[in-house]
Amino acid sequence: MQTQAHNSDDEKLGATETGRVAQSRSSETQADSLPKPVWQSLSKSYGDAMRRWTLPYRVRRRARQRHPVQDFLFIYYRYSTKKLECWHPGLKICLQDAAGHQRQFSKQAYRQVGNDLVCDPGLLSPKLRTSLGWIVDLLRKTQNQRPNFSCLGLHEWAMVYRGEEVRHEKTAKLRLSQSEIDAVVESRSLTCTHYDAFRFYAIDAKPLNRMQLTLDDRPSQEQPGCIHANMDLYKWAFRSMPWIGSDLLSRCFSLAMSAREIDMRASPYDLSYLADGDQYPPIKIETPAGRAQYELCQREIADQASGLRRELISKIELVLQSAALARSTG
Repeated sequence: MQTQAHNSDDEKLGATETGRVAQSRSSETQADSLPKPVWQSLSKSYGDAMRRWTLPYRVRRRARQRHPVQDFLFIYYRYSTKKLECWHPGLKICLQDAAGHQRQFSKQAYRQVGNDLVCDPGLLSPKLRTSLGWIVDLLRKTQNQRPNFSCLGLHEWAMVYRGEEVRHEKTAKLRLSQSEIDAVVESRSLTCTHYDAFRFYAIDAKPLNRMQLTLDDRPSQEQPGCIHANMDLYKWAFRSMPWIGSDLLSRCFSLAMSAREIDMRASPYDLSYLADGDQYPPIKIETPAGRAQYELCQREIADQASGLRRELISKIELVLQSAALARSTG
C-alpha cells in the first residue's frame, strides 16, 4: 500500500499501521492510492449519476405517486437512496486524506492509516462473512445452471390470474380483459424458476406452475436466463457493499432497471398513461411475434448479467479470501 512520506512521530505510527495492514494481505491485494481530489471527483460524479434516478423517486414519493417501472427497485429491494448515492472504491484502494470523511466511509468497513482510509476486509464480522459466503455460493450455482428462456414473462400474468388481486392496480390498468389474461395463462406452460416471483402468483395460478417452489429451493432452481434472477444481481451487489465498490453496484443497478423495463413491458399492464409511456411499448407475449421479441430481450439481459455475475463472484471471493488472510495474520 502506497502512502505519502511522513516525518512526525504520529506519521511514523501511521506508517507502522500501514505496514501492519499491508502484511495482512497478499501482494496482489495491496492497496492502490487515490489522492483526495481524485477520489472526491469520482465520488461526486458517481453521486450525480445516481441522483438521476433517486431524486425523481423522492419527488414522486413526497407527492404519493409511483412509477411502476422506475420506482420498483427502490420499493422492492429497500436499499436506501442515500446509500445508493454514496460512492465506495472497493478493496485495494487507499483514499488519501480521507480521515475526516468517516460519515461516508464507516469505521465498520474502513481502517484509518495515518490520514488515509482503506476498505479493510479484516473488519468483516462473522455474520457478514457468512452472508457473503451464502451469496457467492448462490451466484456460482446460478451461473452453472442451464438457462431457461421459455418462461415468456408469464409471472406477471400469473399474479393477476382470475383477477382476485391485481398487484399494480394502484399504478397501472390492465391492457387486456380479465378473460383474455386468463386465457393466455391457461394456454401456456408456466415454467417460473424464481421463488420471489412465484410467491406472488395468484392462488389459483400456483398449481399451474411446473414446479412448486419454496425458499429452500432457490439455490437449486435459480438459473441465469431468469429476468428476475438477473435483476437480483443488484440485490446481491448492494448486500456486498462497500467491499465490492460502487462501480459494480451501479452497473448491476443499471441492468436491473433494464430488466424491470422488459418485465413490465411484457406484462398485461397498460403503461401508455405514463408521462414517459412512449418509452414502454408493450411486448405482446400473447402473440407469436411478442413471444419472440421477449425471448430476444431476455437473452440480451442474460448475456449482460453473465459478465456481471462473474465479476461479482470474483470480487466477493477476493473479499472473503482477504478477510481470511487478515484473520490468520492478525
